Amino acid sequence: MRAELVKTEKAVGMVLCHDITCIEPGRFKGAAFKKGHRVSAEDIPLLLQLGKDHLYTLILDSDEVHEDDASRRLAAAIAGPGVKTKWPSEGRVNLFAAYQGLLKVNVELLQQLNALPDIVIATLHSNVPVKTDTTLAGTKVIPLVVKEEVLQQVEEKCRLAGPVVQVLPYRKLRLGVLITGREIYEGRIKDAFGPVMKQKAEQFGLEEPEILYAPDDALFIARQLKQLVENGNELIVLTGGMSVDPDDVTPKGIRLSGAEVVKYGAPVLPGAMFMIAYLQQTPIIGLPACGMYFRTTVFDLILPRLLAGEKITESDISSLGYGGLCRRCEVCLYPDCSFGKSI
Repeated sequence: MRAELVKTEKAVGMVLCHDITCIEPGRFKGAAFKKGHRVSAEDIPLLLQLGKDHLYTLILDSDEVHEDDASRRLAAAIAGPGVKTKWPSEGRVNLFAAYQGLLKVNVELLQQLNALPDIVIATLHSNVPVKTDTTLAGTKVIPLVVKEEVLQQVEEKCRLAGPVVQVLPYRKLRLGVLITGREIYEGRIKDAFGPVMKQKAEQFGLEEPEILYAPDDALFIARQLKQLVENGNELIVLTGGMSVDPDDVTPKGIRLSGAEVVKYGAPVLPGAMFMIAYLQQTPIIGLPACGMYFRTTVFDLILPRLLAGEKITESDISSLGYGGLCRRCEVCLYPDCSFGKSI
């Protein structure tokens, strides 16, 4: 790369090595063109109007790539399904969600790429639920130009290890809900869990859930749970009776149904008495009473992953501890907060 003084009319495609100031008395003073800008044919009239008959421009060597082109290639390399990009601005390309879903970040690959010279890629946390047009990541290179071999390393690593960022779309699963507790089953108190489950279903674009009820009877709970599965529900949530008190028998009912328990207890507050199990291929969630009282709980960390098609493991639950403490903010900002975020 070298700097040369060239006639403005012949500078198309070249890169400015300094800012060009524009002054409009009483209105504006600032850079009309910034250092690093690549001159286009449309720029020439304004440059001449600003008195720039000649420009100091950077001439790139054959193995060098301008920052705008480099950022485009970086974005193309790291973007997976469900990700869209926009044109570079000051050498930076942002990546956005093409649709609602679950953001997945290949953290190991991200760290490898950021260890390369001159490469910058910043993302949101993995496993964050995102909406259409949510900004997922930004990428750029540090200098005005970067070596071709560095970009080729990025592209090769992404070719071998897959994308850095992608969005998994939510599946339209049929949601079944079993609300336990004799006082609710017998109508002595009003069901408060049902409205919460309906609201969660609507939030993720699901149909209104089928809701059944059961007293504090483990065998009855097991029968109702299996009935929900037989009715075609693909995800079952059981609410209430999830503690270790003698009359809280929902976990026993889940086991009696034949479901295989993956984990009982989660390092998440609120949501410690959470259970995840599978009845054959159907996910079964045991949701403690916190799901009725708090806007955001462990349920909000797990539900998007199930809807995105993931099978939850014991390790998945155990890893929630780092970032698993909800701040209980006066105004809930989730997912734009630290809850559920881990490295």
